[in-house]
Amino acid sequence: MARFELTDDEYNLLLPHLPADRLGKRGRPCVPHRCILNGIFWILRTGAPWRDLPEHYGRWQTVYSRFSRWRREGLIARLLEILMAHARSLDFLDFDFAAIDGTVVRAHKAAAGARKKKGANA
Repeated sequence: MARFELTDDEYNLLLPHLPADRLGKRGRPCVPHRCILNGIFWILRTGAPWRDLPEHYGRWQTVYSRFSRWRREGLIARLLEILMAHARSLDFLDFDFAAIDGTVVRAHKAAAGARKKKGANA
C-alpha cells in the first residue's frame, strides 16, 4: 500500500458516508469506492493530470467522473468535514496558531500583457 492510500481504519471511518454500491444493477460493474478514493488521493498528492492516473486505480475517466459528481453533490466537502472532526477528536489539529494572509497586490493592466498606449511614458 502506498503512503497516500487509505488504511483500513481510514476507509472504515468514511464508508458509512459513501453512496451505496450499485450491486445487482445492469451495465459495467461498479469500481469500488476505496479504489476511486485512492485514485483521487493519488491525483491530489502528485498533481498529475487525470490521464496519468495509474491503471490499478481504474480508468481515469471513471475516477474523474465520480470525483466530479461527488464534488458537485457536496460529498467531498462532507468527507473533509468528517475527517477534520475526527482529527479534532484525536487532538491532531492545533488551533492555537492561525494566520490569514489578506495581501492584495494590484498590477497595472499592462502587467498582464495588455498593449501600452502610444506616447505614454513607461
